[in-house]
Amino acid sequence: MTTKNLLFLPGDGIGVEVHAEVKRIIDWFNKRGTVTFNIDEGLVGGACYDAHKVSILDETVDLAKKSDAVIFGAVGGPKWDDVPFDVRPEAGLLRLRKDLDLFANLRPAIVYPALADASSLKRDHVEGLDILILRELTGGTYFGEPKEIVTLEDGQKRAVDTTVYTTSEIERIAAVGFELARKRSNKVHSAEKRNVMVAGVLWNDTVTALHKKSFSDVELHHILADNCAMQLIRWPKQFDVIVTDNLFGDVLSDEASMLTGSLGMLPSASLGAEDENGKRAALYEPVHGTAPDIAGQNKANPIAMIASFAMALRYSFDLGEEAQMVETAISNVLDKGLRTGDIMQDGMEEVSTTAMGQAVITEMEALS
Repeated sequence: MTTKNLLFLPGDGIGVEVHAEVKRIIDWFNKRGTVTFNIDEGLVGGACYDAHKVSILDETVDLAKKSDAVIFGAVGGPKWDDVPFDVRPEAGLLRLRKDLDLFANLRPAIVYPALADASSLKRDHVEGLDILILRELTGGTYFGEPKEIVTLEDGQKRAVDTTVYTTSEIERIAAVGFELARKRSNKVHSAEKRNVMVAGVLWNDTVTALHKKSFSDVELHHILADNCAMQLIRWPKQFDVIVTDNLFGDVLSDEASMLTGSLGMLPSASLGAEDENGKRAALYEPVHGTAPDIAGQNKANPIAMIASFAMALRYSFDLGEEAQMVETAISNVLDKGLRTGDIMQDGMEEVSTTAMGQAVITEMEALS
């Protein structure tokens, strides 16, 4: 029997509720006896600020480094809008990404057959859609220095955010993109703004050189990030893997989520480099936020959180069959017409967070 150690960081708002459904799925696996998951739990985001006046504790970060994977919920909300910038809820997540060197953020956008009509686009534009946005996560605009607001001599304020990338940072995220594409449809789009940003010029040149050197068998397209945003709406099926930087990846992956019907449907994985033992730091989280308007009401869609755990089964624990079981169970539940409010359609049955989680477990039981 294999034992894996998970760190649960539910965070704020609906993060707590969707985490509870993953715990039930883990309990189901633990009772089967093929793999055992041990769970530690910590505070992050606004919940941690309320308790300790910081967004994450040093000991929580240390525990994350020792865990086999971190299962993360969501952080933030209007309650913490006025807290100091350096301890805002989102700072806890940014620190985890940086301290664990989680440079590769995988955000799949998959349209389940039953939800093709729930997309913002017409069915023929999204039916069968399966794309992967690979976002560089530890560099770029979010971490570049200087990052400051200063007061000028004339009394005006000036804000500065700096975009910084090195060749090695670009090479390692591009390499992951090419490797993933080889296991999919063998096509990569590299998105940047080389027409107005020197960081985009370096990105383009570095990806081109790496492709020529090591991945010439993969089809490569360069695309400006703003055009990529437009093309995702115009005809998303042209894409397979999109590799892009931290800022553009944030925007493009949120846009792609709406192709699937809801932010509540989009999982993600953030991965580090493999160490000498073949282990890599990893954090799994839904793309959605804390949804304070429905928090505590048992209305949240847990599918993105559950699908994020399925990604953990696949990428951190090499449990591909178990991951496929979870993903198939989600698809079967949707085929049977069960919907949370965010993906509700005419003629379907609206269910609660807990009812959706239970439905997935029921399908897993049937599949097993």
